[in-house]
Amino acid sequence: MGKRIVVALGGNALGNDLHEQMLAVRETSKAIADLIEDGHEVVISHGNGPQVGMITLALESASKTAARTPYIPMSVCVAMSQGYIGYDLQNSLAEELRSRGNPRPVATIITQTLVDENDPAFKDPSKPIGKFYSREEADEMTERGYDMKEDAGRGYRRVVASPKPIGIVEAETVRTLLEAGQIPVAGGGGGIPVARQPNGHLKGKSAVVDKDFASAKLAELLDADMLIILTAVEKVAINFNTPDVKWLDEMDCATVEKYIAEGQFAKGSMLPKVEAAMEFVKSKPGRESLITMLMKARDGVAGKTGTVIKS
Repeated sequence: MGKRIVVALGGNALGNDLHEQMLAVRETSKAIADLIEDGHEVVISHGNGPQVGMITLALESASKTAARTPYIPMSVCVAMSQGYIGYDLQNSLAEELRSRGNPRPVATIITQTLVDENDPAFKDPSKPIGKFYSREEADEMTERGYDMKEDAGRGYRRVVASPKPIGIVEAETVRTLLEAGQIPVAGGGGGIPVARQPNGHLKGKSAVVDKDFASAKLAELLDADMLIILTAVEKVAINFNTPDVKWLDEMDCATVEKYIAEGQFAKGSMLPKVEAAMEFVKSKPGRESLITMLMKARDGVAGKTGTVIKS
């Protein structure tokens, strides 16, 4: 029987600019279409690092022109990136499926991710966004509402918080599309971070939610069987970049925690991936996570490669 799978695309599946993205999503669509052909229900999520950086840089540059573009919140920038990445993904995947004689509707959902306003991440924004600035430029941007931090002597960068997701606002919308036989693209860039106010209003926050943790939360809420986190390597390794490197076929959660305590996984790279994968596995008995590279996803689901994390 087919599985219900949330596939979290890494940056290498999208390229670094508009031209690269249009080329990259064609190959990405082939790998996803393979899973759909095998009878799996698939939900697609994705990162947005280069894309949201490009958007914020363009808006910052526009603010210095005669037009004096006003301050644009990070939540709006994430929404913009969801729209144009989803546009390319849904068109490319729908075209790939049509070419295989299996036409299916593919729809992008502008997705909000619920975060806690009391998350400690908001007290110390640390996620760098965009280019480097001089001290004078940073002071000017601070006056306009941006958080700026000095970065190891290289200049100043805009920083935002990276809170943990506690819910996906549109999870039931995604579920409805999935159960109707459609293919949703959701949770792009970790979702638009919002916090629920006492009156029920959802307020956008200046933050970026890690897309792997957001994908894990979406998979949990959809009662998925598997979370696939795609990255640049075929398997997770310990002793990475050393002569004693060991590529891992399978880990249980206790083993993952042991390796994390040993510092085996790099922060900002493999660490959040294995943590998110483990978080999904722990959410309900019988759930599995797979970490592998894009073109190996089909073989990974079939148990032929990748690193599987089980309870």
